[in-house]
Amino acid sequence: MENLDKLLNNNWVSKLLESILVIIIFFIVYYVVDYLISKSIEKSKLISNKKVKTYFRLLKSITKYIFIVVAILVLLQINGINVSSLVTSIGVIGIVLAFAVQDALKDIIKGFDILSDSYYRVGDVIKVNGVIGKVTSIGIKTTKLEDIYSLNKISISNRNIEQVEVVSDLINIDIPLSYEKSVLEIESVIEKIISRIKKEKDVNNAEYRGVNDLADSSIKYQIKVYCDPIKKVQVRRDALRIILLVLEENNIEIPYNQLDIHEK
Repeated sequence: MENLDKLLNNNWVSKLLESILVIIIFFIVYYVVDYLISKSIEKSKLISNKKVKTYFRLLKSITKYIFIVVAILVLLQINGINVSSLVTSIGVIGIVLAFAVQDALKDIIKGFDILSDSYYRVGDVIKVNGVIGKVTSIGIKTTKLEDIYSLNKISISNRNIEQVEVVSDLINIDIPLSYEKSVLEIESVIEKIISRIKKEKDVNNAEYRGVNDLADSSIKYQIKVYCDPIKKVQVRRDALRIILLVLEENNIEIPYNQLDIHEK
């Protein structure tokens, strides 16, 4: 018992126990706050709003970093480091650190730019470096995506916003058809195609836009299909299948590319 008292009265052991207790308390408080924020997100009637959802996710990210910083400062104070002097000296050290962490600072600044300008939000589909993915979260430093083809999880630095394209809900489809068919006849068939495409469950709208090109061996008629960007791949496949079926039903063939040879 005497040895235990001596151990507990030891300054090093006392600081260690205090540090462990502080860490445990901070973990508990952080997870309670994180749980409350998550529940608020689930119950909020505004959660369907992409911008609101994005701000909630950012709030969770900021909360985590605040807890980490405050916990570190408290631990330093417990272990005999004067936090006030440390904070004062940061002014000098900060200049040196700024160069070391300039990429991280760029990520943070661009993260706030993304939110303030609503360049993209949680739930949007974006394209970056050839990858098309759905935005699952926007943090202080990174944006996380889910590849719509492979479902792989991808993380990109916020400073690379200049390389990002926000994918629209529009699909352009050109239908190449023979010059031998009457334009009015073809347009009548295209109306049937449009009508059937509109009935697809994932299609928001579809419309005929007219003759888009006079190619060497065909006239290209253009239709536009609108849908959720994340469903564009399958909607395009379904639309092409409908086009082929309606053309078959009306005995209209898609012409092959032709090569004209002229003899002198």
